[in-house]
Order: sequence, then structure tokens, then C-alpha cells
Amino acid sequence: MAEEIKVERKKKSLSLIQPTSIPTLGNYLGAMKGWPSFQEDFDTVFGIADLHSITVRQEPKKLREQTTQLYALLMAVGLDPEKSILFVQSHVPQHAQLGWILNCYTMFGELNRMTQFKDKSAQHADNVNSGLFTYPCLMAADILLYQADIVPVGNDQKQHLEIARDIAERFNGIYGNVFTVPEPYFPKLGARVMSLADPTRKMSKSDPNPKGTVYLTDEPGVIMKKFKSAVTDSEMSVRYAEGKDGINNLMTIYSAVTGDSFEKIEADFSGRGYGDFKKAVGEAVVAELEPVQKKYNELMSDKAYLKEQWTRGADTASRISQRTLDKAMKKVGFLAK
Repeated sequence: MAEEIKVERKKKSLSLIQPTSIPTLGNYLGAMKGWPSFQEDFDTVFGIADLHSITVRQEPKKLREQTTQLYALLMAVGLDPEKSILFVQSHVPQHAQLGWILNCYTMFGELNRMTQFKDKSAQHADNVNSGLFTYPCLMAADILLYQADIVPVGNDQKQHLEIARDIAERFNGIYGNVFTVPEPYFPKLGARVMSLADPTRKMSKSDPNPKGTVYLTDEPGVIMKKFKSAVTDSEMSVRYAEGKDGINNLMTIYSAVTGDSFEKIEADFSGRGYGDFKKAVGEAVVAELEPVQKKYNELMSDKAYLKEQWTRGADTASRISQRTLDKAMKKVGFLAK
């Protein structure tokens, strides 16, 4: 009798990204560059969190454009709709539906302790809306709908995952085993990229200085110009050391895209000026982003194909998430149609 071969199930992972801006070089080198290999190791679900984005007022036309651009960029960096579920959150109404149910199983005091609510309330004092307050309930629904085993998180989202776990455990405690309780997953992070204009601060989409941030869709000439104007120091020595934040940042970026060690970089640029090094870093980044931008431009020129892919992604996401939603609704006591 042939021996039965047991195939171990891949753990399911869920990641959402908001379409509030074009991702930066920091987003790419810090996380996105590693996503294609991540989908080989896990059963991956990637979503564009456009429902979450409207806790802050968005310009409608711009939001639609940025959602389309982000979908194309996710595919351009290597996410494959044949290997991952890739969808737009607002196309899957089960998120909002389960989000409301989970609102009713989340305590006011729990939400009131959320650090991000306090931070965003201070940033947007003229629009402290209830969606901003109940954001973690929708995030919990995002995760629990797909019975995700793991959720890749950074420090800024750890608290939201903790409350998602608390909500799942509370619901399960009342109704039995409905939701998988997700575990945090701390991926091996890529380079931590700082602002080119202020290397003591992280490169950010919201940097008020346009010279500080490189976007994935920046044209080569724009990228070169930003690197040539990058803040450095007066020493003119390419070496990694305390107090040399600008050069340390440029060396980090160069190492991330070329694979060269800091020792090799120091040796290669020994006796050469900062101008040479800035030019080399800019050229390396342009070369790194060239295939991404080429694929992105191809995708953006075929909107019908993009729509076909996000429709297919939404159909798959809806089918999977509906099973969980049906189970939760039955447990709560809603009448089946």
C-alpha cells in the first residue's frame, strides 16, 4: 500500500496597505521588496485598505487614482494574482458588515486606549470622526474574515493586532470556535530609509520637503536630482559613523540595492567626494526601480486588465470571507435569508 504523503498547509497571512499616497523608496526597501518571496512561504492575502483611508478626508478623484496606481504597483513589485489574493477592500462588503458586528463586541474603553486614535485626533482635530475611533474593529474584521494565522506588523500596528486578538477571543468565548486568533509576525525588515532632506527622520509620504522623499514612480531625472541634493556633512569622507546621519543613510540605501557591505562601500569610495557617491547611489536606485517602473507603466496603460484582476481578486476574497461572515452571523442569531 502506497504511503500517504501529508502536505503541510501553509499558514495564511494578511496584509493591507492604504492608498493615501504613492509608496516611497523607504516603503519599498523596508518591506515591499520582500513581499514576492513572502508569497512563496505563506498563503497570502493582500488588500488595499481604501475603507480605512477615509477616516481622513480624501479628494474622491485622487483616491480612485491612487487606488488604481497602488494596485498596479503591488503587481509591479512582484505580487502575483495567481499566487496571492489581491483585492480592494471596498469591493468586498463583508469587511464593513463584520466590522459592524465586531463594533458590538468591543468595549469603549479598549478603543479609547488606542494610541493611533489619540495621535490622529491631534493631527486632524477638525475631523475626529467615529470611524477613526472604531478603526480597530474594521481592522479586526479584515484579519478575522480570512481566518489569518499571522499578520505581519510593525511597531505602529502592534496595538491594533492585540485588540483584534482580544475581540476574537471574546467572540469565541461566547460562541465557540468562530475565528482563528491571529499571531503577530515580525518579518525580517529591509533597510530603514531616512529622509534625504533630514536624515534624522524616517522617509515619509507626508514629508513637507519634497526633496526628502523618493517615490516609486519618480522619473530617473527626478530621483537623481533628489539624491544630488541629499543632506550630508562637511567631512567629505564616505564612511559609516556616529554623527554622519546623511552619509549613513545613503550608505544604507546603496547597500540595500547593490548588496555591497559598508566595508566595501567605504573601500570603493575612499578618497572620492560626496558628489561621486551621491551620483552612484542615485544611479543604483534608478537601476533598482527600472523594472518596477517598466511593469507599472505597462499595467497603467491597460486599465481593463487591472480591472479584470481586481474584480477577480474581489470575487475570491468575497467567497472566502462570506463563509466566515455567515458563521459569525448565525452564532449571533441573525436570520438566514
